[in-house]
Amino acid sequence: MTTLLYDESFDGLFTAVFEVFEYRYKEVEIASRERFHQENIFAEIHEVITQPDKSERVLNKLEQNIGKQGVYKLLKVFLSEDPELENLILSAVRQSVKHPQDNILENFADADILKISKICKSVDRERHRMTAFVRFEKMQDGVFFSKIDPDFNVLPLIRKHFKNRYQDQKWMIYDLRRNYGLLYDLNDCEFFYPDEKIDFNNYQQKFDDEEKSYQVLWQRYFTKTNIVERKNMKLHIQHVPKRYWKYLTEKW
Repeated sequence: MTTLLYDESFDGLFTAVFEVFEYRYKEVEIASRERFHQENIFAEIHEVITQPDKSERVLNKLEQNIGKQGVYKLLKVFLSEDPELENLILSAVRQSVKHPQDNILENFADADILKISKICKSVDRERHRMTAFVRFEKMQDGVFFSKIDPDFNVLPLIRKHFKNRYQDQKWMIYDLRRNYGLLYDLNDCEFFYPDEKIDFNNYQQKFDDEEKSYQVLWQRYFTKTNIVERKNMKLHIQHVPKRYWKYLTEKW
């Protein structure tokens, strides 16, 4: 068994996939350096150096075989952070190369393809909920700020939605779990990576003077429009699971 170790980047993973074919490895697995724990002392280790040109060649070939939507599905598997993501993607690429004329991502009789489909549905569900449940708070510098903590790394998947929807104001979305975010400055929408986790102590002291008033008004509106007699918590939780309540001003 040969283990290819890569740097956890998207290009790094597809560089590793390229080198599986380049060196004609048969018994092989791909693992990130940070998460790898060597159990077999006799296993061969292959260190992958990320090379965007190799990654691009794999992605171009995949796009020919499974289309842009197929590549997008594999991106969602990558962003899922599933422990088996590398080898699921490798399995899909191998099947694509072996059956270039077939839509291999529709072959649900294959266990790997079935798992890819399930992961994509879970990531899509989380992406949708992030677009629905994100709440911005206006800060003293005029930037609208939001904290999120999604189960999957969906920030790249919601970037276009928020850029298109909020073009007339500066905003920032920060992923607490992964310590990076999105910043829109009325011109560009870019990822940012703080050297250290942002300190949220005394966070509310940085609110714009009117922000707290708006929050109180929204909470009152939510309370007043609620019809107690028609309250159905089971249905409510089905559509708005409790783990998302921390984002919602009306739930504080």
